[in-house]
Amino acid sequence: QQISWTPLLVLGYLFYLLLGAMVFQLLEKQAETHFRDQFQLEKLKFLQNYTCLDRQGLEQFVQVLMEAWEKGVNPEGNSTNPSNWDFSNSFFFAGTVVTTIGYGNLSPSTVAGQIFCVFYALFGVPLNLAFLNQLGKALNAHLLTLERWVQKPGRAQVQLAIFLTTGTLLFLVFPPLVFSYVEGWSYGEGFYFTFITLSTIGFGDYVVGTNPNKHYIPVYRSLTAIWIVFGLAWLALIFNVGAGLMERHLQLKWHKSDLSLAEGDTTKLEDEPEQPRIHIPS
Repeated sequence: QQISWTPLLVLGYLFYLLLGAMVFQLLEKQAETHFRDQFQLEKLKFLQNYTCLDRQGLEQFVQVLMEAWEKGVNPEGNSTNPSNWDFSNSFFFAGTVVTTIGYGNLSPSTVAGQIFCVFYALFGVPLNLAFLNQLGKALNAHLLTLERWVQKPGRAQVQLAIFLTTGTLLFLVFPPLVFSYVEGWSYGEGFYFTFITLSTIGFGDYVVGTNPNKHYIPVYRSLTAIWIVFGLAWLALIFNVGAGLMERHLQLKWHKSDLSLAEGDTTKLEDEPEQPRIHIPS
């Protein structure tokens, strides 16, 4: 009888979430406390330097800044900042909707825009999945099916290595160099943005083309959106292969366990002395 590995997978999944929660808490909570205390100290210094302003007035101004940020308006700079809703930025936003990245730094503020966004995503997300599926098939066409590369050594493994190397360079290694140069980020920040974007996690802490102090070419975000689409297809294919290998490994592990148990039972039967056969007439 085959043993189900589903309970083990569920326990492993929950353990992975708990492990992540503990590590993130360990790494980030102390820094958050430091930044919070630092912010409160800066507010006190501001009130001391500008005695004409009381605490309530400062809190109201901070609230205005937060509301502006939530509406996609960068508080830095002045009113001459480029619009968040020109065609290039709107094209980039449409891409983040259908790919379900959802950075969160920009969202529709009008009722009509919000309603349209709902229906746009309702049809756009399945369309994007179908497109990525076909694009993934095209990427997979010359690899003799990635899902069988383990069972087909030789040429298939070489093709897989070329595919992984080329995709890694095009989508994970070179783009952070471009983002570091254009946005002024470090390479680590650019790599972090690249992976968080292509994996559709999309925290929104790093978004291209949002610095009001920089002048971007008009097609910068549009080209980034196109890069995202092809990068999504490549990384999704890698994730699917990894998930398939993980499932195959678990199934193979339990299958071997079943075979060993069956062989043990057979050996036990062979070691037992042969019992006299009794003929039962029909």
